[in-house]
Amino acid sequence: MKVLRTGAILILLSVVLVVAGGAIGGRGGLQIGLAIAVVMNFVSYFFSDKIALSSSGAQPVSREQLPRLYDVMERLAAKANIPVPKLYVVPDAAPNAFATGRNPNHASVAVTQGLLEIMNDDELEGVIAHELSHVRNYDILTSSIAATIAGAITYMATMGKWAMIFGGFGRDREDDRGGGGLSALLMIFLAPFAALLLQLFLSRTREYAADETGARMVGQPYGLISALEKLGTYNRRIPTSAISPSTSSLCIVKPMFGGETLSSLFSTHPPLEDRIAALKQIVNTPLR
Repeated sequence: MKVLRTGAILILLSVVLVVAGGAIGGRGGLQIGLAIAVVMNFVSYFFSDKIALSSSGAQPVSREQLPRLYDVMERLAAKANIPVPKLYVVPDAAPNAFATGRNPNHASVAVTQGLLEIMNDDELEGVIAHELSHVRNYDILTSSIAATIAGAITYMATMGKWAMIFGGFGRDREDDRGGGGLSALLMIFLAPFAALLLQLFLSRTREYAADETGARMVGQPYGLISALEKLGTYNRRIPTSAISPSTSSLCIVKPMFGGETLSSLFSTHPPLEDRIAALKQIVNTPLR
């Protein structure tokens, strides 16, 4: 059911892209939008992990440097039946972690220095199990595709605004009925908003799924519950100094940026209290 729901959201995003392109620019707009999406998908598929790691200043670490982290990662990767990801540490006092990579064979997991300092062994195990769940479920690739399509829609809408100002978007007379007018105006404003809501719903759904899968991987949810509680407390007090806004959607909890006032309605992460409540609900169900 979760796979079908994720697929449905990606299809809806693609439909929004096609409809927006046709409404805003007719045939020419549709072709431009699709070309942009193809290029962005290519970059996202092959380079999104390198961009995320580089933008956060993540540094690779060896077993000799962090045996504790490697022990947890190797044990849980064997449980999940996936290769051990490459491990990185982000020089940031704000505790957080994220996974990136297009598939389990090309995956990386990064944790901040702050996370390593405050987590006990059970909590660290819960965090790593959550990140490995993202890797095993191909969430990073799914999120990258969704972000790419949403970005193409937003770019298309921006081009549409300029087209309305200057009176053209590559349409010929044959396309005038399909683009332009009220439909184009509506798409310019509604398409990016619809894409954002679908993308946020997908991201939030994946976080709940990774929490549950991670708890079942470990065999109990208590370490992850305690880790989320700590992360919530510390990330309200310590703004991130390394993780960029473009990478924040990958993190186990949303980082705090200086002066941030954005409503949780538009957050890429569900409220922590809801995630913790969901984990407590599975205490009464059999864990394997």
